[in-house]
Amino acid sequence: MAALLRMVNKKQHARLALLVTPRSVLRRHARLVARKWTYPHPRPGRPPKPEALRKLVLRLARENPGWGYRRIHDELLVLGRKVGASTIWEILQKAGIDPAPQRTNQSWPAFLKAQASAIVATDLFHIDTVFLRRWFVLFFIDHSTRRVHIAGVTRHPTGPWITQQARNYLMDLGGRAESTGFLIRDRGAYFTDSFDAVFQAAGMRVVPTLPAVPRMNAIAERWIGSCRRKATDHILITGERHLRLVISEYAEHYNRHRPHRSLGQRAPDRLTNPDPPIARDNTPLSRRDRLGGLIHEYSQVA
Repeated sequence: MAALLRMVNKKQHARLALLVTPRSVLRRHARLVARKWTYPHPRPGRPPKPEALRKLVLRLARENPGWGYRRIHDELLVLGRKVGASTIWEILQKAGIDPAPQRTNQSWPAFLKAQASAIVATDLFHIDTVFLRRWFVLFFIDHSTRRVHIAGVTRHPTGPWITQQARNYLMDLGGRAESTGFLIRDRGAYFTDSFDAVFQAAGMRVVPTLPAVPRMNAIAERWIGSCRRKATDHILITGERHLRLVISEYAEHYNRHRPHRSLGQRAPDRLTNPDPPIARDNTPLSRRDRLGGLIHEYSQVA
């Protein structure tokens, strides 16, 4: 460009409008020189941590509030991942996760879930048949798994009858009764002292609900409403045998198929089953009818 300007006389030179200034040319030339003679240097310090390792450390910290960085380090060694304890501490610090003693305060959902594993509730509800005879259904429900156990059906829920159903229920529980610490019931006259004594002998504490406070036994009340809305309100019950059939059929559907949001959309009896395969557009489905087609159950065809 300088050589071309020499060919232009001074009068024409003053009228030229150049796109760049000499200063810009010199600055760009200096950059080219610096780029040619500048060599990359390795970054000081340790190499960056793999993203998969960072996510795993954060997951273990979130799912286990009582674990410190050394406990997480031990767990990673069991999983076959060799990493220094100081590396785990650095990952937690950069993510803003407090040390284990400051993370042990449980959230309400975690606290209630831990308490539910030791609670069983019971209740009694009535069904009127087509001949205007009233029958009573006694059931138990586990708070942690939401599994329902139909104890019995009777027209006269006397204290001795309910006490005997309590003994039968504990026999069905077997060794699982040792992990149950509380039984919730209402203040009905049919729940006598002998009924409470059956569970107290098994190491449980019986907790009666307060008067006119049904929400203290909300999970049992919820199941009664579900059974009425989905089954008994749509069927004319003719007698005891018919009622037992309807109640047991709905309880089996509730325990084996009906998804529960509190259980991760699983049924109580399928908590340990693997997740079903991801369905495609052409995945065939099978349908099973219960209660004469009142309830439909769908599943993928193997």
